[in-house]
Amino acid sequence: MKSKIFLTELSCYKSAPDEKKNKIKPEQGYDLERLPTEGMRKEFTDFIYERAKQVSVLTMNSERFLYGPLCRFLENPKHHEDSFLNRDMERWLLQLKAWMMSEGLQTVKTKKNVYGKEGRENGEVYRYFRRVLRTIQPPDDRTEIEKDIWDLSKLGIELRRCPVKNVNSFNFTGIKTDDIREETKKAIFYQLHYYSVGTVRSQISVMKKFSEYLAKNFPEVHSSGEINREIIEKYLIHIKVEERKVEHVSSIIYALKDLLENIGKIYGYEHLSKLFLSTDIPPKVKPVFKVYSEAEIKRLNAGLTKLDVQITRMMVIHQLLGTRMSDTLTLGRDCLYKIGAQDMIRINQPKTKTYVKPVSPELVLLIKKAIEYSKMKYGESKYIFVNEDNPQKPYQYITIQNKVMWLITKNDLRDDQGELFGFGSHMFRHYYGVKLVELHLDDWTISKLLGHKGVKSVQHYRRMSNQLLADETRKVREKMSEIILMNLDGWGEEYEQIRQNAGAK
Repeated sequence: MKSKIFLTELSCYKSAPDEKKNKIKPEQGYDLERLPTEGMRKEFTDFIYERAKQVSVLTMNSERFLYGPLCRFLENPKHHEDSFLNRDMERWLLQLKAWMMSEGLQTVKTKKNVYGKEGRENGEVYRYFRRVLRTIQPPDDRTEIEKDIWDLSKLGIELRRCPVKNVNSFNFTGIKTDDIREETKKAIFYQLHYYSVGTVRSQISVMKKFSEYLAKNFPEVHSSGEINREIIEKYLIHIKVEERKVEHVSSIIYALKDLLENIGKIYGYEHLSKLFLSTDIPPKVKPVFKVYSEAEIKRLNAGLTKLDVQITRMMVIHQLLGTRMSDTLTLGRDCLYKIGAQDMIRINQPKTKTYVKPVSPELVLLIKKAIEYSKMKYGESKYIFVNEDNPQKPYQYITIQNKVMWLITKNDLRDDQGELFGFGSHMFRHYYGVKLVELHLDDWTISKLLGHKGVKSVQHYRRMSNQLLADETRKVREKMSEIILMNLDGWGEEYEQIRQNAGAK
């Protein structure tokens, strides 16, 4: 067996672009001699080669710094096992956490998301060892839906998924009760035939939180069939206290209601369809549709020019097309075509359908430039804006979000109210819609250019347009002024002054 695995021999290095290869030194790798037993070295070798299929070579390089502390933990003779599998995963992780505390290493770290919101997660070394232990587990002969962690590619059904959201697995281990976990898995498999992966994933998340509540407050409940109206009423009070936003409460209730009703249909728990009342769901809060001001759009665009050239192109194209971010990221290299002398673009909407619309010659040139850059740097691919680690996939939404938010934070880009800009990718679509309204286009044309199914949503863009509101109310305001001035006759000198001032204007 090798004593060292070099990064240059891994599959992720061989498939990496030159700019990433140039960051790797020939001597960099994993020294297997630091592991105490032959069995552990063999299992870790399997992990490294498997991990190299999933992540970039730069990630493999950075994880070497997590491998070091793990080897120090295993130096203790009491950890010298012939195989990692000789101990339960939970026992290994508890022992690692105790060692990390004794060494002064972070067992829990505070993490900020791109909007600055704080959360907590296990330390990096802990999460790395957990990943190792999960990867080296022996093959599971059970069918995929019997497992507690699903590989979505192995379910054997066609999934409705958004290519810019990287969801490859479902994890049911957070559902505390065995029976409820099994009931949920069957219902989720059924739901996947009718709902998108994102929707179903949110239902699993809701059930995890509900099961935690049951385990803490109703430990005697072991099956969904034992859930009654009294439990639901107490849980509704709980989530309405915990969740500050009404729309979050509504989403939780809808997801839980839908999932429990399907469990009831599958297992014959008829009362589950009657657990919720219509009054349980808070009334919808009328959404506030926001749009960038002219000053904000100029300020934000000036900042976006400091991003990578291809991402800057993508953000400009996104604005000029007025598409959803998922539509922009999945633009195909064959999206442009002509009808006579008119340039057209074909937009594949992951959420709905494919639609076409005319584009300007200037926008065509920009899109062609982006296609040329993509071909030159990444070779053949279906998409214009490709994932750097896997050019056969489009850029991931979270990648763009992180890069844009990093730029906004670094350059302190703020809106008209003095707040940091968020990643309002849909705000560009609002801005585009408002501009269409201000061109005095009819609702049908606007809906077609936005890729909407109908004209219902156009009313929101009309309400957002201050210019249109001013134009359309000017005549009414002038008429009201005339009526007021006519009625000032005979009201005295002070009111006559008002008439003269109005006439002067």
